[in-house]
Amino acid sequence: MLDEVVVTGMGVVSCVGTGVGAFWESVREGRCGLRELRRLNADDFSYRVGGEAVGFDLEQPDEDDLDPAVRFLLGACEEAVGDGEAALEDRCDCALVISTNFGATANLERFLGNINSGGQPSEGDFTSTLLQSDADAVAARLGAGGPKVCLSLSCASGNAAIAVAADLVRTGRVPAALAAGYDAISAYSWSGLGVLRVMTPDGVVRPFDAGRNGTLFSEGSGALLLESRKHAEERGAAELAIVLGCGMNNNAYHMAHSREDGEGTQLALRAALADAGLGAEQIDHVNFHGTGTKLNDSTETRAVKAVLGRRAGGIPMCSIKGTIGHGMGAASAFEAIASIMTVREGIIPPTVNLLEQDPECDLDYVPGAARQASVRTVLSNSAGIGGCNAAVVFAAPDFR
Repeated sequence: MLDEVVVTGMGVVSCVGTGVGAFWESVREGRCGLRELRRLNADDFSYRVGGEAVGFDLEQPDEDDLDPAVRFLLGACEEAVGDGEAALEDRCDCALVISTNFGATANLERFLGNINSGGQPSEGDFTSTLLQSDADAVAARLGAGGPKVCLSLSCASGNAAIAVAADLVRTGRVPAALAAGYDAISAYSWSGLGVLRVMTPDGVVRPFDAGRNGTLFSEGSGALLLESRKHAEERGAAELAIVLGCGMNNNAYHMAHSREDGEGTQLALRAALADAGLGAEQIDHVNFHGTGTKLNDSTETRAVKAVLGRRAGGIPMCSIKGTIGHGMGAASAFEAIASIMTVREGIIPPTVNLLEQDPECDLDYVPGAARQASVRTVLSNSAGIGGCNAAVVFAAPDFR
């Protein structure tokens, strides 16, 4: 029999605040964290608005000179593990599953810059650019001695990390696992994102709006501590939510676009519901990927309607990207935390900047202001470049 997986800790570094409390307050109130970039000199870039992490001091020296992206990752994981109710007395068997778009790009820039200037980079300079080194650094700091897994599933990375970590726990491989998505804004990452031409030129992300014309990217990390229910109960941990089910796949269609019917997204959503053992009538809320790009929002809407059927029109849904931007590898980790907070507080965060709803996006997206609602289950969806799709179903701790 598979173990039930519960969430016992969460951590956030984001453009609307560091710490789950600050993050959730901003998301719940719809306070936008997107602004002119400061840490990155964007004068030579076409796009200059993004979400740089706030409440996190990168000026403070790090003992191991970790890359900013890895420092965000470590900060979120440290909060998720915590030093109070969520603390693990013995971390030797704790797995670490991390997922990212770009990884340690500041280290990569430094390594390549050294080569281009005729320098002689060291072995350490090279290994610091590898995703494995990101996991190594965090595992060493936290004393997490279980399996280490490094993923890169574009913007579905956070949910993918949760899915893999949940499988490790419920199959009994480990009693606990940290799942985290992370990324940092850098010249390297910003150059690549600009080439995709999906960023809005006017600095406002408008999910599902008729005038939407692109997304904006942000940085940070979101982390969740997952445990078997038995392990959590034995150590008296507070249970925040259940990870009921997960679904992952690939469109196998196009690098940057999905089919108009969102077949890949449909299959991931159906897989998550089947894994959770739920039908459409048992879903209380959907947290959309909702990038604010023309194609994504209408395609995702069609996919959700196909999966939830007539029930879709009566379910409140939202996208928080108008508030926090698109967190790259951290995006769906942010959304997972928002989903869990919605279950815990009975408050659905607003879809901001939705003023004139696109007729092709005809669901209830909770526009403008947060809404109180009884939410016991949430379906959180994500998708990314390369055709990656990942969905997770969360539920209240006493759902079963």
